[in-house]
Amino acid sequence: MTGAFRLDGRVAVVTGASSGLGAHFAVVLARAGADVVVAARRREMLDAVADAVLAEGRRCLAVPTDVTDPAQGAALVDAAVDELGGVHVLVNNAGTGYGGRSERDDLTQTARLLEVNLLGAYYVAVAAGRAMIAGGGGSIVNVSSALALATTDVPQAAYSASKAGMLGMTRDLARQWARHGVRVNALAPGFFSSEMTAPLLAHERGAASVHAATPLGRVGRLDELDGPLLLLASDAGSYITGTTLGVDGGMAMH
Repeated sequence: MTGAFRLDGRVAVVTGASSGLGAHFAVVLARAGADVVVAARRREMLDAVADAVLAEGRRCLAVPTDVTDPAQGAALVDAAVDELGGVHVLVNNAGTGYGGRSERDDLTQTARLLEVNLLGAYYVAVAAGRAMIAGGGGSIVNVSSALALATTDVPQAAYSASKAGMLGMTRDLARQWARHGVRVNALAPGFFSSEMTAPLLAHERGAASVHAATPLGRVGRLDELDGPLLLLASDAGSYITGTTLGVDGGMAMH
């Protein structure tokens, strides 16, 4: 990465970084020059991601965090400031999935999904926003989903609701914090191979549904998220705020 897409001298925090998109994002940010704080609940997996960041020659701090606890979200941001010198980028990626027909929902699982995907994202965004305002600015990238904007044959109402809520949160925080130099945008991926999507994509009917819902006819490659992520995180996107950037193979096309 060159020019405005570089993140040299900056500290990036990635939640949900123990696997999948979050683990990938942590390494991408390191390759762009950022020091990285990785956060998730699963310590052993988190340490492996931290090792991958360190292998890129960047500093890395692993902070076990349950984002549904506001105190832990605040402690995560405090650790980034105290240990690495600040928070310049937040990739708000922690999330969980739960699907099925709504009339058969396990409402306990539904409540947990909303708590992680929406409340947890809000708690960490607020903590990071405070630090960014104090530090003179920054960039928050909320990882939503194409399912916030479109539906498939796979029923996922609660998940879609949680990710659509992130878009409203993104727009409002962007307006609130623009005067402080804090940009807030959302990344809305379609279907990518990850720990969360593996059960769906391993099922013949599920995979067929995904392919049918995606005009490009395939799941995405993780590297196809690199440019969009860095655009929103870096100075290359310095005039972009309150926006949702879809990376979905055309899934949310209207």
